Amino acid sequence: MHHDHDHDLGLAHDLNRLNQQALQRRAALRWLLGAGAAGVAGSGALALAGCGGGGSDASSSSSSGSTGSTGGSSSGGSTGTTSGCSVIPSETEGPYPGDGSNSANGSIANVLALSGVVRSDIRSSIAGATGTATGVPLQVIIELVNTNASCADLSGYAIYLWHCDALGRYSMYSSGVTGENYLRGVQATAADGTATFTTIYPGCYAGRVPHMHFEIYRSTNTATNWNNKLRTSQLCFPSDVNTAVYATSGYGSSAANNNAISLSSDGIFSDGYTTQLCTVTGSVSAGYVATLRVGISA
Repeated sequence: MHHDHDHDLGLAHDLNRLNQQALQRRAALRWLLGAGAAGVAGSGALALAGCGGGGSDASSSSSSGSTGSTGGSSSGGSTGTTSGCSVIPSETEGPYPGDGSNSANGSIANVLALSGVVRSDIRSSIAGATGTATGVPLQVIIELVNTNASCADLSGYAIYLWHCDALGRYSMYSSGVTGENYLRGVQATAADGTATFTTIYPGCYAGRVPHMHFEIYRSTNTATNWNNKLRTSQLCFPSDVNTAVYATSGYGSSAANNNAISLSSDGIFSDGYTTQLCTVTGSVSAGYVATLRVGISA
């Protein structure tokens, strides 16, 4: 469950808006330059919007997937201003971290120790495994900032991102994909504090809203075992985008599972998710881009 909910007012709010605009411009340029390499279908350029937390669980246009409003609360529906430089809440890593902290199928599961884990495109397995996850294309851009230094970008850190596949299965652990390690990867943050992952939109399994897990490390050199992590958290997605994605084929029972739960009833996000809700833009046909600003005390 959440803690560390910090809220600033006045000048901090204005700085947040400026920081979000800067993230939008950087994300848009990165997407336009790298869309071909990311393998995202569609001919139109995607209009991007930055995340700084905030947003409600209300639906807007599922065709464009352009969501993410400032303010909003999962616990009471009230609106307000959320700082763009709040410390991201610590969350459980769940039962499928693959970071060396537990076992899977009788042996320690640590994808962080495998050659090739530092990568941007996490759709395929590595180290001899050959599977590739399929689904609606998604680019995830996480901007890491220092809450102790006026939201300064943190470069040279490392983010380990992992999530389930379109059928709700976690590689290394779930039946049918125990021999795979796809949808897991590490990226170093660039000079602008961003780490970019090319992946697929995750499925929705029973009991949880669609989400992704991530751990923050001081560098790629220390991102080899969970003992070195600085923070663990989760990110989530707007409900209208979930609905649009799960109306496509290949996502199994995700639509039904998603309809049975909301951010307000989810066991992780029910106490608030304003700093963890991504802004998602794009469409099913062109692919989506999710952006999130993540603050830590560095």
